[in-house]
Amino acid sequence: MTVRPRRVGLAAPKAIGPAQGTRYSRPRAMSESASPSPLAPPSDAELLRLAGKLREVGQALDRRFLDKGELVRLMLISLLAGEHMLIVGPPGTAKSALVRTLARLVDARTFEYLLTRFTEPSELYGPVDIKAFREGQYLRRSEAMLPQAEIVFLDEIFQSNSAILNSLLTILNERRFFTGREAVKVPLCSLFGATNQVPNDDVLQAIFDRFLIRAFSQNLDSYHFRGLVEHGIRSEIAQATAADENLQPLVSLAELRAVHRAMGRLLVFSDEFLATYKGLIFQIRSEGVALSDRRVVKLLKLFAASALLDGRRAANPGDFFILRHVWNTTDQALLLDDIVKPVLERHGREHPEERRRGSAPVDLDAVLAELGTIRGLLLGGEALSDVQLFSQLRNLQDIKVALSAMANENAQKMVGEVDKLLEGIFESSRWNG
Repeated sequence: MTVRPRRVGLAAPKAIGPAQGTRYSRPRAMSESASPSPLAPPSDAELLRLAGKLREVGQALDRRFLDKGELVRLMLISLLAGEHMLIVGPPGTAKSALVRTLARLVDARTFEYLLTRFTEPSELYGPVDIKAFREGQYLRRSEAMLPQAEIVFLDEIFQSNSAILNSLLTILNERRFFTGREAVKVPLCSLFGATNQVPNDDVLQAIFDRFLIRAFSQNLDSYHFRGLVEHGIRSEIAQATAADENLQPLVSLAELRAVHRAMGRLLVFSDEFLATYKGLIFQIRSEGVALSDRRVVKLLKLFAASALLDGRRAANPGDFFILRHVWNTTDQALLLDDIVKPVLERHGREHPEERRRGSAPVDLDAVLAELGTIRGLLLGGEALSDVQLFSQLRNLQDIKVALSAMANENAQKMVGEVDKLLEGIFESSRWNG
């Protein structure tokens, strides 16, 4: 089977031999320079205007991707803070599509590649410059390759070999790329990685640690089925007609660089905020979740970026939702949610005017319709197999979580109805029998 690497870069497609797979690139609007020249930090008004543009990017992504609100927000925060993000999930959960669409909405130089164990450094960093090599210099021709990109997406990042991973370490952490004896500064803003599973190999932990945010992209719950079909059909039509190729950027990377220059002004936190943060960090560590001092400090940039994205001048406890995504193993995700959830709920009660961080609006009618369907199946006269029964009970738990997250009186009443239905099922002869 031919391996088909994917690259989206700055140049027109090149014809290559069939043994190398198929490479292609997409044309897009982009800035002329890899990084803007140093400018004075932007004013508060300019920062707020930029935050408004990023919210438009988020809204455009929310319209295209169902129930990915938390992922979208984390991606925007990563860009604002100039940090890296890892997206974990099974195939077909929109990991690649999310990053590609985001890249089209940002006027920036982009690079995309699917990594395998056979990927060679030249596929990412460019071929060796033969002319320079003949003159005794080891240089690479990196035009339109990863070292010149500002936004990078590497799919199946942990499938690569040690040569690739080792070279990525300094690019991610220090923004430097070594070509021969020369260290070249790269204009990278954020690198987004995707993987089907979290690595458990110690050799891969170094690269895994470079991703400050680790977020899941899962299959949608049952009550989203109709919405999934509608969004999917629109996506298939857009792909067939190349409509997404004509997306216009809504914000430029030069504007994001302006936020980076103003980061010193944004990294100001109240004593109360820092006291809560300290308590959460040490509670997280006490539960066995490793969180280094380096990551503790870098997370402050994400809190400041989250506040700016909402148009706020300072972070508040609602921004601690980010701490749900600092896990090192997948089983730590639920533990982190249990630690952070009380702080978020308390803040939500005290500030009901603020939308819960990362929560996209859920269609109450769709949830209630699915609840009615499940009630009919569970309480009807037709016998259910064990697999069917456990599947519907799991769907009920998903519905309960969705209803609980809604700031809606009717939704909260329905939570009680779900509890009664669950209680009735567990006490029935159908369950005991």
